[in-house]
Amino acid sequence: MAAAELGLISSTFSTIVSQLFAARIGRDAAVDWMTVAAIPTRDWAISAEPTWNAILVGIAFHQWADFSWALVFFGVLGWTVDLRPLTILLLALPWAVFSSGMEWFVLVPLLPFWQPLFTLQQPYWIGLLVHASSAVMYPMFARLRWARGHAPGRDVRFTNMWMRAALSTIAVLGTIALFGSHGYELPWTGDDRDADQAYIRHMSTHHTQGIELARIAAERAQDPHLRKLAQLMLASQLGEIRIFENWWLSWFDTEMPDCSTEERAAMPGFLTQAEMLQVKTAPSEQFDTAFVEAMSKHHRGAVKMADQMWHGNGDLRLRIMAHAIRHEQQGEIALMHGTTGVAAVTIAFRNMLRDNVN
Repeated sequence: MAAAELGLISSTFSTIVSQLFAARIGRDAAVDWMTVAAIPTRDWAISAEPTWNAILVGIAFHQWADFSWALVFFGVLGWTVDLRPLTILLLALPWAVFSSGMEWFVLVPLLPFWQPLFTLQQPYWIGLLVHASSAVMYPMFARLRWARGHAPGRDVRFTNMWMRAALSTIAVLGTIALFGSHGYELPWTGDDRDADQAYIRHMSTHHTQGIELARIAAERAQDPHLRKLAQLMLASQLGEIRIFENWWLSWFDTEMPDCSTEERAAMPGFLTQAEMLQVKTAPSEQFDTAFVEAMSKHHRGAVKMADQMWHGNGDLRLRIMAHAIRHEQQGEIALMHGTTGVAAVTIAFRNMLRDNVN
């Protein structure tokens, strides 16, 4: 019972922190919950704009997974139940590495779900952060394992302090998220303002063309799974553009200038009007092939742009977001080509580390 109570507390804390913190590192929480929902429900969950049904399923599935890991840690591994709070914490953090790794490398892409989208769409470190936010609540077990009123004083004092710290964390993140939602993010902290501004402008423009291309595929693709993947691209890139726009207004307090014709022509992977027209006018039986070729080229260009930001001296939030974008877009290339199973895991692992895909 104590393990079950701890599972509810840790999974709820993790959900709240994930929701409030996501946009601070360039993640659209709604899209991430939709991606999680696609693990058990597959294409049903995916749409161009995440629905409340998909978001709630994603949150519920995440909480079930976190709840289950807590039951394993305290219910199956029985030797953990008598440990001191700090010892539990020292073990819980490696447990977060193990449990998130099991999900990312095995349980989701292989058995039992055989769903490559989650692993190819999100780099491993995102899941690790989520599991770590759950694991930091594990020391509360030192209080929960006792009947009410029977916990030793030292455990009561420690867990009271721990709960106050957790509630303070939620309050701080909630305040930052509230201000962020009104265009007041924490100030820009990069070393090269021009480079960061150029990256935001260029990637926003690049995404805008990607959205146009994905929107066509969401309507015309003959393969139902490819249509759903195009909708996921729409949702992801629309969410990322919103984050870029919010950061720009918050950091630089101006409207974002449009990219010139010359800038567009110089962007890697940016399609010409003739290439876009070729996709738009492709016969139905040839459309899927034309789209996959065009979007793969477009994605590879975005990966190169994200690589440059990741290895640059820009604001850390931009760099973290760039790393996730390069992983996501390389993963979508693999998904468009039907990659599954062990191959999906191998490609996803390589995508986290590999630069400048050709």
